[in-house]
Amino acid sequence: MKPIKLIVEKHPEGYVAYPLGLKGVIAGEGDTYDAALEDVNSAIRFHMESFGGEAFEDGTLVLEAFVAEARETV
Repeated sequence: MKPIKLIVEKHPEGYVAYPLGLKGVIAGEGDTYDAALEDVNSAIRFHMESFGGEAFEDGTLVLEAFVAEARETV
């Protein structure tokens, strides 16, 4: 499988992970970071088996991902 960038968010009730650059809604969750990664990797494998190369939004991979904050402008 090609490397796919993931976002992992920590919430009060656990972790949520989701991939970038794939069509559809794919997510994993868990009580720990590792559990969320395992869950999302399983979901990605299933998604890729179901849709193959058509699963990618435009046929390419996301090369980098950045986290930024929106700032209120006055």
